[in-house]
Parts: sequence; structure tokens; C-alpha cells
Amino acid sequence: MYDLIVIGAGPGGYEAAAHAGRKGKKVALIERAALGGTCLNAGCIPTKTLLRSAQVLTECRGAAAFGVRIPGQAQLDLAAVVARKNRIVGMLTKGVEGLLKRARVERIQGHAELVSADTVRAGESIYKARNILLATGSRPAVPPIPGIDSPVVLDSTAILDRTEIPASLAIVGGGYIGLEFASFFAAIGAKVTVLEMLPRIAAGLDEDIAARLRQSLAKAGIDIRTSSKVAAIDGQTVQYEDPGGWRTTLRADCILNAAGRVPVVDGLGLGRVGVDFDRQGIRTSDRGRTSVPGIWACGDVTGRRLLAHAATREGIVAVENMFGGDQRVRYEAIPSVIYTHPEVASAGRTEEELRAQGIEYRKATVPMAVAGRFLVEHDGAHGVVKVLTGAKYGEILGVHALGTPASEFIVLAAAMIEMEMRAADAAELVFPHPTVSEALKSAILETIGQE
Repeated sequence: MYDLIVIGAGPGGYEAAAHAGRKGKKVALIERAALGGTCLNAGCIPTKTLLRSAQVLTECRGAAAFGVRIPGQAQLDLAAVVARKNRIVGMLTKGVEGLLKRARVERIQGHAELVSADTVRAGESIYKARNILLATGSRPAVPPIPGIDSPVVLDSTAILDRTEIPASLAIVGGGYIGLEFASFFAAIGAKVTVLEMLPRIAAGLDEDIAARLRQSLAKAGIDIRTSSKVAAIDGQTVQYEDPGGWRTTLRADCILNAAGRVPVVDGLGLGRVGVDFDRQGIRTSDRGRTSVPGIWACGDVTGRRLLAHAATREGIVAVENMFGGDQRVRYEAIPSVIYTHPEVASAGRTEEELRAQGIEYRKATVPMAVAGRFLVEHDGAHGVVKVLTGAKYGEILGVHALGTPASEFIVLAAAMIEMEMRAADAAELVFPHPTVSEALKSAILETIGQE
């Protein structure tokens, strides 16, 4: 009898298993594929490796602005980039193996399914546990578009191993996955067109920041067509309805399906044991509990926040609670990042959410250029930081930033929201100088000035 069986070895699963192991619990981790899940093998790490190479290429080509002369034209070797990506993934996989070994977690290879609330089958073997944590993650969504399952259409996993730069690339979907690949391929020389069925890109992002991001991507040469619903794909031709309702075609050398991801809930025996779920994911409380006592869930399979760091926090909260703790996930404080160039980072609520909830607020938007470090490192670039605070108490409700390296200081904003800090409290923090994070403090001070 195990104290805990974890099904799925992505960031939520392996971190939860290791956390329980370090607490002295008897833990088994069942995974049918590679350790690390989507994040390590086909998501966060591979895509950021590609984007870093594209950023280096861009910096080399713009080096003259910094007084650096590079003879000739910098070129990108995509095969070498992919090889580096594979090497980094391999190194990190070994790191996960070491983490689990040090925590004395037993690894079991195979497909797992629930037999009862305390029993799991993996292959021909049966295992029992006092607690079961479901962390099976997500997979690329396949929308009902005729031809999207054609071999010429790549998903976000398959395109990671492409070693030739396409002359043109059509991307179906303008969410964070599509935009990150658009940023990468545009930077390395492909003609990129993004087709998004909604009126705006990056749904869920603060509307003002999303509009600014679109402008930045357009300046980078990315053709973004919103309110454009893809109707069919025939070979290398995409047929879609434009904003006027007219059927239009677009031909591209390569087509990427980036229509998002869906939770992996099939084949787990959820209905057999009474777990409440649907195609949108397993329903959980903010403490990780499902509808069945002793069965917990974390990560993409819940459909809540499809983010690796959210999965990790959810998994650890579930472990704490299953062994007598009382923790919860504060979803409003979980930061998110889109790793385009420039980056977008946010935490807390957007203006649209505050208006919909009838919450009165103040806002301040300042250019990142108020921070000297931003000017030093980003010649000719633009960026902004927006802070939203409650009108009555001045509590920090949301922070949204466009500009690199927003991803590196958004955690500070998330901490402020998590700790329910007021702008006046945050103003007492000492920000190191010179850093781009000083733009965040400038925006916070501006909201205080509005009181």
C-alpha cells in the first residue's frame, strides 16, 4: 500500500511526487512516456530554447546600434538549434530522474487507469494507495476543420523538430502557442501569417496590452488576421472566412495547428470511479480535491490554468492537504507569460474583469523606458507596465507588462497580489537600481498619486 500514487510525470506530477517523498511518504509515479511531460519535452523548455536562438540572431543583426561590428550577415542553422534543444531537454530529464531518486520515489512505466478510489492498474499490475493524484496533462487540440489532420499540418510538438526554415508559415490560432511560434519563425526569416477566429489575439490577456502586443508583432513583420475563421485546409492552402464573411484562401509552405490544448481525461477510468469531469477537465477545488475522496488532480488535466508553474503549485498544495495540511491555490495571483519578442507578463485581474465585476479601480501605465536599464539593453524598443489598484483601499489587483524582461519581475507583482499588498505598502519596498523592475515601482507610485 502506497501513501500516494501519482499518474503523470509532468511538472505537477513529478514535483508533487518528490514533495511527498521528501516528507517520508511511500510514493509511486506512473508514466507511460518520458519524464517531464509536455513542459520539458514539447512545451516550455523546447520552445524557449528556440526563442533564445532567435533572440541571439536578432541581437547579432542589430549589434551595430550598440557599437558592435559583425562582419557579414548572421545566419541561423536550424538543425543546430534543434540539436541544442534536444541536448538541453536530455540534461533536464536527467535532472528530474535525480530529483525523484533523491526523494525515493518509485517509478513505474506504463499506462495507468483507475480501478477504484484506492486502486490503479498499470499494464498487468495492480497497485493500491491511500491517495491518488491525477496529473495527466494536456495534448494539442484538433478543432473540427476539414483537412487539419492532414500530414502536411504540423502541431506544436511536431514543428519543434523541423530543421528547415519554411519560406512561409500559416498559423491557425492566435493564442500564446501560436504567437510564440510566430515570433520565432518570423525572426529567423519565414513569412508568417496568423489566423485567429476571435476579434483579438491572446484571449484572456488585458485588452490594452494585447493590442500593444499586436502592434509590436506587426512591426516584426508578422501578418495577424483576426476575426478569421479557418473553414478547411487543402494541401498547402488554408481556406478561411475573413471579417467581412468572404471565403479567402492563403497558401503557405508550412501550416501549424496552434489551436490550443485540451486536458487528457480519456482512458483513465474517471467515470468508473465517479470522478466529476468533462472535456474541459477534471473539476477540482482550490485545494486539489476531486469529487471522490482520496483522489486529487493537478495541472492541465484540471483545465484551470494550463501553465507548468500552476501545475507545480497545485500538486504541492494537494500533497500538503492529503497529509493533514490546509493550503489552497490563489489562482488570481498566478503569473503568466507569453514569450514573444517582446515578452508579455501578467498577474491578477485585467481591466475587463474588473469592469465586469463592478470593481472600481485606479490604473497607471508607464513606459518601461522610465527605467534606465531598459534603455541600456533595448535600443529603440518600447514597453509598458500597467498597474491596477482598488479605488477604495489601494490594494494591488493586477499588473500587466509588455517588454523584455517582464517575465523576470512579474513574480514580484504576483507576490504583492498573493500577500494582498496595497500600493502604499509596495511603495516602501526598495527596488535595485538599475533594473527594468523599477518601471513597476514607477507605475505603483503613480496609482498612489491618484488618491
